[in-house]
Amino acid sequence: MAITGGCLCGAVRFTIEADAPLGARHCWCRVCQYLGAGSGTVNAIFSRDALTVAGPLSDYVSRADSGSTMHRRFCAVCGTPLFSEAEPRPHQIIVRAGALDDPSLARPSAVIWTKSAPPWACFDPSLPQAEGQAPAPRA
Repeated sequence: MAITGGCLCGAVRFTIEADAPLGARHCWCRVCQYLGAGSGTVNAIFSRDALTVAGPLSDYVSRADSGSTMHRRFCAVCGTPLFSEAEPRPHQIIVRAGALDDPSLARPSAVIWTKSAPPWACFDPSLPQAEGQAPAPRA
């Protein structure tokens, strides 16, 4: 099965050759709050080798709250956040759920970085919560 997605303006399209994500989480780290315009982000994790991208991407390198060096990739035309890659895990790609054509595929299995969330943040009470970084899913 192919999972597809892209950016707001359509300049970037991607295909992931997978039936489902390896995992998905709702993240409230401060970086995700910036990317999510104040909310946390829902992020789906896939094998990096399964991803094919067409279109212009820009790359912003930053250090995550976990200490990992991250590459944040976004559409060079409209700025839609699309992917993140952690240098310690080059075999995995993190895809913003909102960039998927079917975001329901990225149902979170946990909420992470709850200690960074604002007091008004809402968490799904049925999901496990972690104050910081949870272990990455295995490829």
